[in-house]
Amino acid sequence: MNEMITSGIEVSYLVATILFFLGLKYLGSPATARKGNAIAAAGMLLAIVATLFYQQVLNYSLILAGIGVGSAIGAIGAYRVAMTSMPQMVGLLNGLGGGASTLIAVGEFWRLMDAGLLPSMDNRITTVLSILIGGITLTGSLVAFAKLQELISGSPITFAFQQALNFLLFGGFVAGSVLLVLDPSNMPLFLGLTGISLLLGVLLVIPIGGADMPVVISLLNSFSGIAASAAGFVLMNNMLIVAGALVGASGIILTQIMCKGMNRTLTSVIFGAFGSSGVSAAGGHQSSNGEQVTRSIDPEECAMMLGYARSVVIVPGYGMAVAQAQHAVRELADQLTRLGVEVKYAIHPVAGRMPGHMNVLLAEANVPYPQLHDMDDVNPQFPETDVALVIGANDVVNPAARSDKNSPIYGMPILEVDRAKHTIVIKRGMSAGFAGVENELFFQDKTMMLFGSAKDMVNKLVAEVKQL
Repeated sequence: MNEMITSGIEVSYLVATILFFLGLKYLGSPATARKGNAIAAAGMLLAIVATLFYQQVLNYSLILAGIGVGSAIGAIGAYRVAMTSMPQMVGLLNGLGGGASTLIAVGEFWRLMDAGLLPSMDNRITTVLSILIGGITLTGSLVAFAKLQELISGSPITFAFQQALNFLLFGGFVAGSVLLVLDPSNMPLFLGLTGISLLLGVLLVIPIGGADMPVVISLLNSFSGIAASAAGFVLMNNMLIVAGALVGASGIILTQIMCKGMNRTLTSVIFGAFGSSGVSAAGGHQSSNGEQVTRSIDPEECAMMLGYARSVVIVPGYGMAVAQAQHAVRELADQLTRLGVEVKYAIHPVAGRMPGHMNVLLAEANVPYPQLHDMDDVNPQFPETDVALVIGANDVVNPAARSDKNSPIYGMPILEVDRAKHTIVIKRGMSAGFAGVENELFFQDKTMMLFGSAKDMVNKLVAEVKQL
């Protein structure tokens, strides 16, 4: 390869890296996320083309066929997967990334051994790391997907001596890795280590409950990046190392933000089996202790309260996402604004089933970004808010997180809607949220329940507000 082509490839890698950084920067805000995604995608395309030239790939027809098939699957998924199912899709894509890294490590190791070439010490170590992280990411993400898709129970799945088995398997992997580094010709050991990594992914995720899924998704996203970076060391490809490191680092940062938003430590998420116990939800319109009752409201009365309020804060939750009510919510906000009502949206960092879920849903409905307020910004404003309208949110507005030391969500930062002058909750029934605990908010004197599907109820509210 002549010097000019080599220099061109290095410049292409540098430009791609800059585009990745810019893409991440723009992805940090919902207002510029689309632009950031496009910039990062352009950087990845440039990196792929440069790598094909660098590796002097001759079978371009096979490469193009793979790109075509992958692009078709991606396009179909992007158009057909509902926004409510996006967490499952992200989990699946994380798994595919980890699986690809594992296949790269296995394939490269097998190629060297088949050619009678002894892998270098660095190559052996990075291969083992790629197999471990990639394997855990693959099967762990598939389990997370199955939990979110309700193919298996979303509750923690535990059994006797589970953590002991995990430590035993991990210890066996470490011991086997040392032996493989010393003797890379032991192929049965190599395949055994691959199997252990895949099994560890399953065992690490099945005891994690649905309430912690947002954290798990972001953590596995980080793992997929770290696995890709390790695969880059296996192939000695600087671009893959940089891209994987960026994904891994950003995923870790996001995981820490999510843990902070839930007042959870990462170790408690992984080993705590959150959701395995707690107070059961009430079965009807009366609390489980039989003492407190809820106050119901009809759409007409609710519309009157909203229309004659000075300020309304809308709190979207997963129930809104399931009902696909975001467009109706935007229309309701527009009608209230027409009447001179100040409308804001309060976004909890772990609302929904993945980071940024509510932001994306509201952006899809063209909700003006300045109306979106994060938890720290909006909480001090609730005491001056006339009506807090909660649409399908549950755990993130539960006052028990602030007052009940026996609650499994105690200490989790919440949106303090109970401090508003009035709170209206749109919900199908009295079922519990992801954490499986009863919501004290539903039984407070200032809270009124509007029972029904989020989309149906909001559409009725829109019709009533239009008449004001």
